[in-house]
Amino acid sequence: YAATPAEMYDDVWKIVNRKYYDPSNNTQDWSKWRYRYENKLKTKEDAYVAIETMLASLNDPYTRFLDPKEFSEETQSIKGSLKGIGTQIGLRDGELVIIAPLEDSPAERAGLMADDKILEINGESTKGINIDAAADKIRGEKGTTVTLLIQRKDVPNKLYSVVRDEIEVKSVSCKPPFETTKIPNDIQYIRLSSFISKNAASEIENILNNSSSAKGYIIDLRSNPGGLLTNAIYISDMLLRGGVIVSTVDRDSYKSTTRARYQQVTDKPIVVLINKGSASASEILSGALKDNHRATIVGEQSFGKGLVQEINKLPDEAGMNITIQRYLTPSGRDIHKKGITPDVVVELTKENVDAKDDVQLKKAIEILEKMTCLVQKNG
Repeated sequence: YAATPAEMYDDVWKIVNRKYYDPSNNTQDWSKWRYRYENKLKTKEDAYVAIETMLASLNDPYTRFLDPKEFSEETQSIKGSLKGIGTQIGLRDGELVIIAPLEDSPAERAGLMADDKILEINGESTKGINIDAAADKIRGEKGTTVTLLIQRKDVPNKLYSVVRDEIEVKSVSCKPPFETTKIPNDIQYIRLSSFISKNAASEIENILNNSSSAKGYIIDLRSNPGGLLTNAIYISDMLLRGGVIVSTVDRDSYKSTTRARYQQVTDKPIVVLINKGSASASEILSGALKDNHRATIVGEQSFGKGLVQEINKLPDEAGMNITIQRYLTPSGRDIHKKGITPDVVVELTKENVDAKDDVQLKKAIEILEKMTCLVQKNG
């Protein structure tokens, strides 16, 4: 329906007032925002700016307004296609960082990596920028170029020019990042690069069903920035025999616990790979498998995003993402800003990457071979 600018603003105020996960709204008086722009919002654009200002006061980079263009793009990515360079960005300590480039995207092909800091977009500083404004500047029509000034640990700042493209969000691949790493024939390697597409869980299920001869699985969640909570739950359910998958806690401290429903597809040994680009749904899946002693986690500390968002459709084809819950791993740990700690810590250095030497994957293979040996001996 066609809402007035004031109605649209009030809709957003009411959604936050009812659903935002922190009842103190980050220790500020939410009521003062309700009538702050009374009789001042004349156009849709006025409402958009006022809504963005109001939401920014929550100091939560994941609660954000989506104008019609951004809302349409988010809907497309859930369906499985995007326009841009194929990278998820986030804010860490106020700095714009790449959480992860999508597999086989222009961003990955150009050499952008998880944890890269974006200092400038097309020559403009990113100081004080929000995620939406940054994403807007990075996205664009297929064939056009965006230039990013990147700061990476231990190397001089460098300009990357990336040609935008239409990106099909393929979630699952059975190819390791470096062709040089040989996976034994009796181990099934599964690389899950995103939980965004609604097809992710069924893609994993197909691989599990078609690899019954494998003696074990390596699930690679490195640089996987997350996506749909439902995907993380469905995939956990395929791998667990009972037990808690995740608990969520809302603004009223109401705790809701999701358990595995005995829909296990395989009980064979599993090693999960994570790194600092593994966030959100990746942390739910690895936390569920770790705390239920179902898998050995290998790699580096994960990103630490322990908040759940809901997508709300607003009038005039706009929308908003709002943080409605924080989540806890099965053992009750809140991993927000902390991350998941691997059982076996293995760093992947710049030298390893340059030499195409995937020491993390090699370690995962070594651990899985030991686990499957034990299973065969005991079996």
